[in-house]
Amino acid sequence: MVKEELYITVPSVFRCPISLDLMKSPVSLCTGVTYDRSSIQQWLESGHDTCPATMQVLPSKDFIPNLTLHRLINLWIQSSTLRPGSNSARLLPGTSDVPAKLLIEKIERLCCVDSLSRVSEFVSRCEENRRFVVRSDCFVEVIAGVLTKKCVEIEALETTLGILDLILSENGVKERLNKLILKSNRESHFLSAIVFILQNGSLDSKVKSVRVLDSLAFDSESKRRISDSQDLISILLHLLQTNKSRSLNDAVTSILSTVSTTRSIKSRLIENGVVEIVSNSITEKSLKLLATLSSCSEGRSAISSNPKCVAEVVENLLKVSKTATEDAVVVLWSVCCLKKEEKVREAVVEGNGVTKVLVIMQREGEGTVKMMCRDLVKALRAVCKDWCLGSYETKTTHIRPC
Repeated sequence: MVKEELYITVPSVFRCPISLDLMKSPVSLCTGVTYDRSSIQQWLESGHDTCPATMQVLPSKDFIPNLTLHRLINLWIQSSTLRPGSNSARLLPGTSDVPAKLLIEKIERLCCVDSLSRVSEFVSRCEENRRFVVRSDCFVEVIAGVLTKKCVEIEALETTLGILDLILSENGVKERLNKLILKSNRESHFLSAIVFILQNGSLDSKVKSVRVLDSLAFDSESKRRISDSQDLISILLHLLQTNKSRSLNDAVTSILSTVSTTRSIKSRLIENGVVEIVSNSITEKSLKLLATLSSCSEGRSAISSNPKCVAEVVENLLKVSKTATEDAVVVLWSVCCLKKEEKVREAVVEGNGVTKVLVIMQREGEGTVKMMCRDLVKALRAVCKDWCLGSYETKTTHIRPC
């Protein structure tokens, strides 16, 4: 009886000499060595003038597609792909001779940590491996099932979340997991598992659990189900207040922004001091959360009554990405043009906010952000004695928050 291999070895000739991953677009240098296009482009653009494999100086940095190798790789992929219902279905490169079917059965039946670790090691190796397992029959369903069972040991939960975090970007995985977990009768078990990890897991597993949760919350029903979990929201707020890890705080702030779709959840966050918490360290993620909260009157009041928060938002103008800058403008527009607090406007002016808003307005094309900047300039004109802002008039018609 022939044993099924756990992995199919990728031929070395199909691997890029730089990344060691299966080549997607093989191209050859004048030295005759073939690389994946993205890898060799990065090598050459970083200033190198040699062939990475041979270290020969390149008389020319031009490369040509290796069409023959490209065809061979595609043929190999097709012959190695798992087929639905195949009894000989296997996973991909490695050394074990444990049958893949038995491995999945052990995970499904026992939530076996050893089997989960094998899968985790495999999917962490390269993108091709992740694509392979996602195409496998029942793989996503079995892995997701670990998080919906009772009394699973923490190591198995952490490993499972690590696997999901790695495969979430693959086509259709988020949708499948959302349907399996957040739109089924197993939702409460899943959220309980997330709470358990956030309370007892390692820092890395906490970050991954929040990222997975955030990725699954892509429609209104899923966001509502997550925000309805009182324990989960309380723990997220506690982590945000007590934790010092930037990566975890960013993940938590992101999920809070994602689920803050109703006035009730926004009010709950505000009542629990979230504005004061994020004001201690303004990041791009926290600017997004503040912009979300500023769409309701309670949020605008909380931001306006926190001088440090306004000052930090102004300080970060022009220092963050375009998206985060737009979030900062939304926050300032909400408290200066809707709330109309005189002290807030003064704080913006004192932080050189007028100059920064003018710069943003100048570089923005026509749109809501530019109109908000015009409104801000007009609102700040009264408290900005040293600037001649008479020419900056505005006639704006855009949707205002509730």
